Order: sequence, then structure tokens, then C-alpha cells
Amino acid sequence: MKRPRTLIADRLYFGVEAQRLRDGSGRVLSRVVGLAPERARVSSHHVQQDFGMDTVEGQALVDGFVAEGLLQPRVEHEGDYFLTERFVEVASARVVEPLARARAKLIVIRAGELATRINAELRQNPLTIEAIAVYGSYMSLDDELADLELAVVVRAREPVSRLRWRPMASRAEGASEIRRAFRKLSSFVHATVVSDVTLVPRPFAVVFQEP
Repeated sequence: MKRPRTLIADRLYFGVEAQRLRDGSGRVLSRVVGLAPERARVSSHHVQQDFGMDTVEGQALVDGFVAEGLLQPRVEHEGDYFLTERFVEVASARVVEPLARARAKLIVIRAGELATRINAELRQNPLTIEAIAVYGSYMSLDDELADLELAVVVRAREPVSRLRWRPMASRAEGASEIRRAFRKLSSFVHATVVSDVTLVPRPFAVVFQEP
């Protein structure tokens, strides 16, 4: 299940406060709920109304949405737009207080401890954790973060003879179990399971390696 987008309460997005952005986007989205795809479109005037902006501010917001892929212009009708998946994500986003970097560091430490426990205890899981890397907002200079992106690098677990009588989970089931375990660390944690550290978005930092 895809996690909802997170907006930070005290930040501006497209020059708009997070709560106002989410609420205004929700009003725009409500205009097309239940409509067929070819009819599910809004005008720049709708956006202006739903955000309570004048024409100049409203058009600037629309232009920002188009530039960032939230709105798709309707070619045959100037001033009309289709809502993209990214727009829907914003309309249903969580608005949260930011994650302090000091707290994020503690969660990273706990993530390493969790990886050690998983490797030692979840012997029926066909995957073992080789490394954990952090990326995304953690790699910025910000003291307050929107989320904590963790990439969990896994490899196949060596078979254990004494567990031959117990069926191993599939690799997909094993990856899901690992993701669920890391997401329980904090609602800010976004955990992704990958097979190689080269697949982690850059920049990143390795914060755990299997001994």
C-alpha cells in the first residue's frame, strides 16, 4: 500500500502553507470525483476559487502546478487542466509537524539495531539485511525533516539445516515483512527494500553494515 504524501506544517509549497495547500487541493479534487476521465478536468478559475486567490495569484499557482506535474494542460481547450496522480497525492497528504534531526538520528540507530535482530531471529525469512542507507531529506542541511527515507539492502539468507522442516517464506513475503518491521519504527520512516546499494538514490549514507 502506498503511503500518503507528507507535508510539513510550517513550510510553504508553491508559496502556500501546507494546510492551505492540502485543503485547497482537496476542494479542487472534489469537483471531479465520480466523473469520467474525459470530463474530469478543472479550469484555472476553479483553482483560483478553491484556494481563495485573485486572478494573478491563482494563475501563478496553476503555473507552478503545471511545472511540477500536478496539473496537465488540456491541449484543445486553453485554461482547462487534468489532475495528475501527484495532484491527488497532495490533496490527500498528511500535514505533520517536522521530524527533528536529533530524533531522526535516534531512529537511524534503532534501525541498525532492528536489522541485527532481524538477521539473528527471523530465520524463516529468506532474506538477510546486508546494509541500510539513508537518503532524501536526511542528506540535506535541514534541522527539521519531512520524512526519513531508509533503503534496506538485502541478499539471500544462507539455508539453515535445522529449519528444513519449516517452509521458508517467499522472497516477496520476506521483503514485505522487512518493510513492515522498519515502518513500525516511526510514522516518518519510508522503507524500501533493494538488492544492491547502487540502486539507492544519491546522495546517500550507509548507516549499517552486516558484520
